[in-house]
Amino acid sequence: QQGCDPFAQTQRSKLQHRRARINQQINKEMRMRAGAENLFRATSNHKVKETVALELSYVNSNLQLLKEELEELNSSMDVYQNDSESISVPMIPLGLKETKELDLLVPLKDLISEHYGEEGILFEKEIKEFMELRQAMRTPSRNEAGLELLMEYYNQLYFLDSRFFLPTKSLGVFFHWYDSLTGVPSHQRALAFEKGSVLFNIGALHTQIGARQDRASLPGLNQAIDAFQKAAGAFNYLKENFSNAPSLDMSAASLNMLVRLMVAQVQECVFEKMTLLRAQHDFLTRLQLAQEAARVEDVYSLVHQTMTQAHVKDYVPFSWTTMVHVKSEHFKALSHYFAAIALCDCPAASDAELPEQEKAFIQFHVTMPEGPSLRVLLQDPEERRKLGKAHLKKAIMKHEEAMRIHGLCKILRKMDILQEVLSFAHKRSLSKYSEIDHEEDFFETGDAPDIHPKTHQKPEIKSPNFSQVKVTDLFHRLGPLSVFSAKNKWYPARRVHLMRGENGFGFTLRGDSPVLIAGVIPGGCAAEAGLKEGDYIISVNGKDCKWSKHAEVVQLLKSTGEEGVEIGVITLQGSEGPKAADKKAAAMSSGSGMLKSNKENSRKSLMNSKSASTLLVWSKKSKRSKKSTYGIPFTAVGDNEAMY
Repeated sequence: QQGCDPFAQTQRSKLQHRRARINQQINKEMRMRAGAENLFRATSNHKVKETVALELSYVNSNLQLLKEELEELNSSMDVYQNDSESISVPMIPLGLKETKELDLLVPLKDLISEHYGEEGILFEKEIKEFMELRQAMRTPSRNEAGLELLMEYYNQLYFLDSRFFLPTKSLGVFFHWYDSLTGVPSHQRALAFEKGSVLFNIGALHTQIGARQDRASLPGLNQAIDAFQKAAGAFNYLKENFSNAPSLDMSAASLNMLVRLMVAQVQECVFEKMTLLRAQHDFLTRLQLAQEAARVEDVYSLVHQTMTQAHVKDYVPFSWTTMVHVKSEHFKALSHYFAAIALCDCPAASDAELPEQEKAFIQFHVTMPEGPSLRVLLQDPEERRKLGKAHLKKAIMKHEEAMRIHGLCKILRKMDILQEVLSFAHKRSLSKYSEIDHEEDFFETGDAPDIHPKTHQKPEIKSPNFSQVKVTDLFHRLGPLSVFSAKNKWYPARRVHLMRGENGFGFTLRGDSPVLIAGVIPGGCAAEAGLKEGDYIISVNGKDCKWSKHAEVVQLLKSTGEEGVEIGVITLQGSEGPKAADKKAAAMSSGSGMLKSNKENSRKSLMNSKSASTLLVWSKKSKRSKKSTYGIPFTAVGDNEAMY
């Protein structure tokens, strides 16, 4: 699979080029600042200190300008929006994290020679294939194929981890990634940082796919809802399974904010979906729309609150915080507007409709409106008009507040679509107010109570389904992972020449891929040749048998003539116990700042211990031993059953 061409000058790739260039400049300025700060601390010369202080002020102002330029790029929401003629409120998408190229050719070839005892040069094709996959995933296309590419690479990292990340030794490569929002570079040796960054990009790509859907149609809205729910799932999975991230965009506080932002964008799409589906203008539908809008206002208020917290406030682009604040005021205004038209445009309740309308209206307001009883209010057109007017007054105030906040942000002022949406909603409320306002109204318009938020479709946080993209281990030629992995050690391979005796070769075999020598007859051919119980057969007469099934190995042994057979075997140095696993965790945490959290580690160690128990502790029955006579204790095995 290929990523999209990073040199194709689309609007989005130009944006990514500019972002990458600014990232590099920020990196350079930060190195200069670190050098200047060290010199400032080290020198005692007053003149040098003055010069360095001046230089530092230049570097800091340059950094500030670069970060502002990057913020403006990250706020280029229009690049990710759809091209439809219809007017929709823009959504907030995330830019992908950028990464540097990575050359794994030499480190992996060396490790294959050292750990696996194979010729590293014979695996150049597989290493290059892996590096090409990494190169492609740096620029995924903004569709399902792009998501599959990221998922494929993420799944391949599981095999890379199992094959090449030894418990006791570092691979010696650094993974470099830039912060999605600030461009600040981070690097680590831990593969968990690479996995976490790819997972972040899976979430970010979902946000871009969600933002570009045509939300004027039902299929477009459903796709947007699905994309934002999956984005929330990716960020949530990252928050729960990875910890101690070196970059701010992957900190728990930022990820929590992103999950809430995605949930709010789902809720906004649900409101838009309801306005499309509920075309009828009856009283109950309008009440539902008002409550749905109040729910959107509720979730955006929570996002705004999260964005203004200490750990996140200075990090999130001002345009995002403003946009979220504008949306919370805008949807509050809409909730009051729909309440007003439900009361003013729908006929007063008939006796037959009254019970149903009473039931809906009793749960509609946060506090009951002052004035007449509910029955009178619903059946008296004048009372309905009074309350409707109060709701419209509040709606207009909120529209004006949304427009005022919008005007404070230079970046949002450039967004014509948003300006249009806010202006249209404001004019619509003003027009309705003037329509129901009577000159002879001497009563003072009261304060309408807030509307109780309620939704008919709760957002769902959809965790990534990694199993949907099937991958094969690129390095499967090294042998089955159950034995040939980074966590196992074995003595150098031995070649043993066996001649068939009167009672065969004198050993019993068990299992598949690779086949294990389960028992050796004392004084038999196998024992004399030095074969031991627990040896794995890796070749027969020069044919690689690491992946061979039991029956295949038996067939190869049976087909040997009088000249005998040459068997290649390895002996494991012992299974990794709990103490060694603890050492591995300690080595990873000391060598790097980012570790998978306990859940990720326990899941992995469970898988490891599971495979260890079925492959190394032979007293336990495995599924395959049920089908085989080789599960019987050695002494009970008859000549014609399991002995060769």
